[in-house]
Amino acid sequence: MLEVSLADFDDVRLAAFLREHLADLAPTAPVESQHALDLTALRQPSVRLWVARESEAIVGTVALAGLSNRHEELKSMRTAPARRGAGIASRLLEHALQDARSRGVTRVSLETGSMEFFAPARRLYRKAGFADCAPFGSYVEDPNSVYLTREL
Repeated sequence: MLEVSLADFDDVRLAAFLREHLADLAPTAPVESQHALDLTALRQPSVRLWVARESEAIVGTVALAGLSNRHEELKSMRTAPARRGAGIASRLLEHALQDARSRGVTRVSLETGSMEFFAPARRLYRKAGFADCAPFGSYVEDPNSVYLTREL
């Protein structure tokens, strides 16, 4: 059974899961086009990080980072490679969007890669109602990035 809860930053399994996330992303784009947050950045007060667990094993993460009063950015969306395609990302995405709605957030945006590696993520986000948009926040046009947004 999948359980989603706020992250415990003292959990060594979380640190390992997030290191694997950064390692997965490293070969996909030049360093200047990689925007994943590390554990330190995810600990910031403006960020909310959730973990999906199955039998105590971490199988996914998702975060929301504040951009402005009612606009947040989806970050750190990852499903464990062995569990991809099992609906974990959809569940995490819906959990994050529901949390944002409950706090009065009116827009959630995200940046993801333009490469084939990120095609499943782009399909997930578009299926969930996200649409292409211009770069937001501190992002700039980048051929390695796709920017998406959704009103809540």
